[in-house]
Parts: sequence; structure tokens; C-alpha cells
Amino acid sequence: MTGPAGGSSPQPGQPAQLSHSRRLLVLAICCMSLFIVGLDVTIVNVALPSIGRELHAGVSGLQWIIDAYTLVLASLLMLSGSTADRIGRRRTFQTGLVLFTAGSLLCSLAPGLGWLVAFRMLQAVGGSMLNPVAMSIITNTFIEPRERARAIGIWGGVIGLSMALGPITGGLLVESVGWRGIFWVNVPVGIAALALTALFVPESRAPRRRKLDPVGQLLIIVLLAALVYGLIEGPGSGWTSPKILGCFALAAAALLALAVYEPRCAEPLIDPRFFRSAPFSGAVVIAICAFATLGGFLLVNTLYLQDVRGFTPLLAGAYTLPMAAMTAICSPLSGRLVGARGTRPPLLVAGLSITAAGVIMAHVASDTATIALLASYVLFGLGFGMVNAPITNSTVSGMPREQAGVAAGVASTSRQIGSSLGVAVIGSATISALHGPFRLGFAAASHAGWWIVTGCGVVIFVLGLLVSGRWAHQTALRTASRMAPGDDDDGDGAGEAGARPATGTGLSPETPRLARQQDAAG
Repeated sequence: MTGPAGGSSPQPGQPAQLSHSRRLLVLAICCMSLFIVGLDVTIVNVALPSIGRELHAGVSGLQWIIDAYTLVLASLLMLSGSTADRIGRRRTFQTGLVLFTAGSLLCSLAPGLGWLVAFRMLQAVGGSMLNPVAMSIITNTFIEPRERARAIGIWGGVIGLSMALGPITGGLLVESVGWRGIFWVNVPVGIAALALTALFVPESRAPRRRKLDPVGQLLIIVLLAALVYGLIEGPGSGWTSPKILGCFALAAAALLALAVYEPRCAEPLIDPRFFRSAPFSGAVVIAICAFATLGGFLLVNTLYLQDVRGFTPLLAGAYTLPMAAMTAICSPLSGRLVGARGTRPPLLVAGLSITAAGVIMAHVASDTATIALLASYVLFGLGFGMVNAPITNSTVSGMPREQAGVAAGVASTSRQIGSSLGVAVIGSATISALHGPFRLGFAAASHAGWWIVTGCGVVIFVLGLLVSGRWAHQTALRTASRMAPGDDDDGDGAGEAGARPATGTGLSPETPRLARQQDAAG
């Protein structure tokens, strides 16, 4: 009997076994979603100065254009994954495409800053349903391990291509049709992906559907929103104003409530037991630090190149192309290095490179030599490209097979949280110096932000040493043994051992390799 997509009949909740050409088509459709979301990361940053001039937005307003997107994305990633498992991955993916495409169109029509921020939030709701759900579609379409590894490798490479094209594409569009053109790019791609999904992507659901955790979800939203709002609005409202202090108090209360509630929840949004693994906890902190540096770097550097140096959007995009190119080149190299030598070497390289890039930019002036800027961009791209694969590998290695997806979801959420905090903290540090008692120019004021980037690089280096040794590995194994299911029909105790393969990783043999390749997709 033949399934609806042209293959054999599927098992309940699983897609039909598709032909090779149909599987490649599904991969291409999923990559289309990654491309527009990845392009959105760098293309919007290039347009920020132009948006600020037309909509009369200060630096804090520009911070909200970025953080409104990343905050919503971080808050909803895990919920979207659970929803897709429950109601169907294709259905959720299509909903995400509709919302992301509609949000992009509305962003291009936004009459003011408030409207643009609101439409960016709509865009993010759709974005949260695209990349993680598309990854689930791919892993359920490509069943054979080697073929799945190649598919995820292609998927991961698309993010490098989209980030590399973002600055140049953004510069061309801003100079030719204006900043609104950067959102038009998403519309035809989104419509095409939506139509192709309806025609060629089979439906699938998880065999076992995790329960929703609405309380945990709400607490995470309150925590992130209150914290980021306080950080962004602090320089303008005053750090000791009742409004800002209230935001920080609300964030602290939400964090405390999360710590109390989640261990008592039957199926928590974030299982606290994960954090008993030193590699997992270290990877979460490293992800936050790495993506904080990326968010802050893109924001402050874009304003520096265009507002201080007077570069056109196209020239500013061309200047940052080495950073995106190095990220694209080093990401797959990092995956191979993790496979051959473990997570320590790429983490140490990443920490050193990001630290060096931050130190160079912490001395930037209005007339800094081009060679110094390009050296910083190359170093940062090298560091950021190296850091991604160890993050995913550390979060999923050592986890029981049935928990690996949830652990990877926490890593993806940590990346978005880091990006939000980086834009908020590094941007606000720059604003505070800009409007402080010394009235520094933007180049000098940005030094405060660049030193934060440097500090994050140091944290990545130190944690790279701490969480990649024998002690850390033992904590991961102990965590896996505690979390592995102990069901054993024979009563011989083989259940727990059976939950972990002989490698002791708690995963199927191909999972760490897949995780390294999956990582570039975020």
C-alpha cells in the first residue's frame, strides 16, 4: 500500500517512507525556512541606522527592534516543539510560515517604531515554529543514519550561507529601495515554501506526546520580558527608578518561582536534573555568552560603521562579510574537531578568538585603521564559528536517548536568550557611557560594550577548560544514569543499561555526530 506522499504506508503518527528525490525535496523546503530566518539575523542589523533615521528611533528603540524578535523566539521555541509533536509537525510548520511571512510583510509597512516592534514579535511567533520543527521533519524523513547525517550537514551549512549573504543583501536593498525592502525578501520565499510544504511534506507526530507546562512557560516569559525591559530602558529611565527596580524584582521573583515549581512538575518545560551535568550547565552558559557577544557585536558595530565612519549600508555590509565567511567556514570544521578531539579544543579557540576581537574593538576610534577592524571581524567569525558545535554536543551527550531532543531545545533557547541579553546589556552599556557625565562620542562610548564582549570571551575560555575534563564527563554519566528509564520487564536490571549504548553517552551512536551538524541551525 502506498502512502499519500508516494512511499510505503507509515506507522501511526510517522510519515511514509519517501523516495530519495522526494526526501531531497523535503530537505530543500525545510532549508528555505532556515534561509529566511538566518538571513533575518544580519540583514536587519545592516538596516538599523536607516530605520532609526526614518522612524526617529534612538539606540534603545533599535534595541527593541532586535530584542522584540529574539525574546519572543526564546520564550516560545520549546512550546512550539511540543505543539508540533502533539498536533502535527507539518501543520505547525505551515502555521509558522504563514505568521513569519505575514509578519515580514507587515514590518515592511510599519508606520512607526511601535508598529514595527509589534510586527517583529508576530514574525518571531512564526519563526519559533520554523527551525526546530523543520529539524524534526528532517530527522523523521531521513531514517537511515548516514543519509540523515548528510541532510543535517546541508541544513547546517545553509545558516552560514544566509548569514554571509545578509550584510550584502541588506546593504543593496537599503541603498536601492530603502530599509523596508529587507522584509520583502521573506515574502516570496515564505509563500513558495508554504505551497511546497502543502504538496510534498508528509505529516508526522511524536509517538509519545509530552504534556504542556503552561505555568513554566508563563514564568519564563515574565522572567525574560522583565529582565530585558529593565536592561534596555534603564539608561533612559534611570537605573534606580521605581519602574526599573520593579522590573528586576519581577524577574527575580519569576526566577525563584521557576526554581521552586519546575522540580515539582510531572513534565517540566526545563527539567532541573539536566543541570547536574557539568557539560550541560557549562554549554548553557557558553551559549548565552557566545550569542550575547554576537547580538551586541552586530548592533554596536553596525552603528559604528554607519554613524561614526559614515559608511553606506552596502559598504558596512561588505566590511562585515569576513566575519560571516569565517563563521560559515569554521562551523563544519568545528564539528569535525569535536568528533576527533572532543569539545575542549574548539571551545578554547573560540574563547581566545572572541576575547582578542573584543580587545581590538575596545580600543576603536573614529579613525581606526581598516586592517584592525578586519582583523577583529575575522577573529570574531573564527570564534563564533568554533563555539556552536561544542554547545550542542555538550548538551545532548550523556543524556538518555528520549531526553536528547529536550536538551537540544534548551540549548537553542539559551542561544536566543543570549542574543536578547547581548543586545540589551551591551547596547545599554554603550548608551550609558554615551549620555553619562563625560559625554563621550559613540566610538569611545562603545568601549564599555566591547569590554563586555571581551569578558564573555574569557568566560567561554575558562568554562571550556572546566566542563570538558574527566570530572565533568563523570557528572554527565551520573546524570544520565539518574534520568534513564529503569523499566525492566525481566527484572534483571537491564532496563537502565539498555537505555544507554555501550559508549556510555546515553545516545544512539550517531547522535553526537548529528548534534554537531545540527548545531549550525541554531
